[in-house]
Amino acid sequence: MTSQRSHSALLIIDMQQGIQHLDWPRNNPQAEVRIAQLLGRWRTAGWPVVHIRHISREPDSVFAPGQSGALFQPALAPHDNEQVFEKNVTDAFTHTGLERWLRIRGIGSLVIVGVASENSVEATARSASNLGFVTRVVADACYTFAKADFSGRPRTADEVHDMAMANLQGEYADVVFSPDLLQSEPRSAGQGRARGTGNSRAG
Repeated sequence: MTSQRSHSALLIIDMQQGIQHLDWPRNNPQAEVRIAQLLGRWRTAGWPVVHIRHISREPDSVFAPGQSGALFQPALAPHDNEQVFEKNVTDAFTHTGLERWLRIRGIGSLVIVGVASENSVEATARSASNLGFVTRVVADACYTFAKADFSGRPRTADEVHDMAMANLQGEYADVVFSPDLLQSEPRSAGQGRARGTGNSRAG
């Protein structure tokens, strides 16, 4: 089995039961399938897997503690040998110990999947890049929901998702698709370069 130290960690964000309770239009209906495929590849190879669980401070949230919405979706639930971090804000690095866990293990690159594209996925990818991690976001293994923009104009879930990917691409991450990773070996921590340094704009 290949050492975990030499491979990217798969970071799975907020794939909990509560997100399935939201009756809003979403995109990428096959995202869960893509995540499961990637998770299976990482497990078979013995590469590092990290699950992020959101625990809300709002009692009426679908992610509030003590109810089923805070639990992982069974198909994507962590194995005993996989790391779990709980967060209370969108960014998986804030007050979680995630960065320290990765540094201690010499893991310098991340593959990020999950929900929601413009919230926890984007926030985490930005921080990962700014902290110097080589960061990839798997576009077809992330999804989000329709919402109005700042001017009140309704935007489809695809539009919200695509803008999040555009925000990240080239500035903070390489945006890729699951077949790219399922058909080739993930880049090791020593390959590629970290984004977020010398960016042409701030966001």
